Amino acid sequence: MIVTFKSAACADVIYFGDVAKRMMELMGKEPGEKGIVTVEQLPAAIAQLRAAIAADKERHRRHVLDDEPGTEAAENGGSRPHVSLTQRALPLLAMLEESLAEKKPVVWGV
Repeated sequence: MIVTFKSAACADVIYFGDVAKRMMELMGKEPGEKGIVTVEQLPAAIAQLRAAIAADKERHRRHVLDDEPGTEAAENGGSRPHVSLTQRALPLLAMLEESLAEKKPVVWGV
């Protein structure tokens, strides 16, 4: 499954379903096929995503590069190259920040 986050403030951000659900949780939203981060909710969502990115960066600092997994489990039961939470979350964080600046909500599944 593919989930597309949309905002009138910027380009779409697309994730595989499992990654999108994780991003929703990190923003404090209930994972679902459809959803919205209202303009009023954007500051809290940004703060929560920034906190998750900071924690991920700290976790990464404690590991030696060789300790990082080369692959991770994929949604379909296979595997895919490992991508850090920071790498996955930064495009969404940029979308949230741009949406806040332009006072536009972020939606998915519509």
